[in-house]
Amino acid sequence: MRDDKAQVPGKFDGAARRYDLLCALNPGYGKHLLWSARRMALPRGARVLDLCCGTGLSTAALVKTYPDAEVTGLDASREMLEVARGKRALARVRLVPGDAMDPAAAGARGPFDGILMAYGIRNVPEPDLCLTRVRELLRPGAVVCFHEYSVADSRAARAVWSAVSSGIIVPLGALATGSGELFRYLRRSVLEFDGVRAFEERLERAGFCDVRSETMDGWQRGIVHSFLARRAAA
Repeated sequence: MRDDKAQVPGKFDGAARRYDLLCALNPGYGKHLLWSARRMALPRGARVLDLCCGTGLSTAALVKTYPDAEVTGLDASREMLEVARGKRALARVRLVPGDAMDPAAAGARGPFDGILMAYGIRNVPEPDLCLTRVRELLRPGAVVCFHEYSVADSRAARAVWSAVSSGIIVPLGALATGSGELFRYLRRSVLEFDGVRAFEERLERAGFCDVRSETMDGWQRGIVHSFLARRAAA
């Protein structure tokens, strides 16, 4: 499993040029990223880290929601970052290559007023260590949001995800990129990830407080969630 996750950035390299097109075919994808950004309720002029920013779709949600924020985007896929660098909306964003397991080593220097990690925490090889390092990058009292799939607690959510991923996401991904490997991995990674309560408890064990979750609408209700938490105030 750990070796499988270590190969994820390379798999995204191969899909980078078609990634935004595929996301655009997912109803609610962009809207839901905006919801997570807004749910963070960041102050004016915030320093924000978009961890696992990919092609910058989540970064754009932060920029749109907080136009006066200082935003840094970090991702381990250089090809995804190249796509992000070509977007006019991200012209003021600092985009850096780096491993989400150790963002500080890549130059994502805290403290940050907020960190967004969209579709990333289930792909890291050591999630508990990653959470600890994310917490250390936050100011006391600052917020983190994990925008993530979680279906383990609901038989209905698992069934919907399995049907959509097997019937739509994997075939379309294979057609668009010439390989279904990444999309089969994504289907499996969602099914293997924590349930909502299990991930909330993981956040609490990592030292976060004020842990809560909110879901989305449409077919992603009960499937995609904003997991919100804070670093305890000093």
